[in-house]
Amino acid sequence: MDEASGDLAVGELESALEKYRRCIELDSDFFDGWHALGMALMKTGQFPEAIEAGLKATQLRPNDQLAWSSLSMFYVRNNQIPEAESAGTKARILSWGAKIAPEPSGSDQASL
Repeated sequence: MDEASGDLAVGELESALEKYRRCIELDSDFFDGWHALGMALMKTGQFPEAIEAGLKATQLRPNDQLAWSSLSMFYVRNNQIPEAESAGTKARILSWGAKIAPEPSGSDQASL
């Protein structure tokens, strides 16, 4: 992950993509890997693939504001404005401190 992020920082996007893909191959539930892969895919103009990665990130962490904000951006880049607005709304709801999905910990407390 660190090497991929270093590659991304210096503009070696294809190398970064390969390494991010390897991260999620090793751990398909690795949120940071999916999120970073989506960002790198967006930077290379692979918007449908970025959306797929962003959707996986939001599935893994449905109450993560950054995941929904990024997904909204991916949708905008792919000219899917209604989907972008929906994802952006979820990000705003989370920014207010609310939750959009129950916490996966099995807690009986629901967000108010």
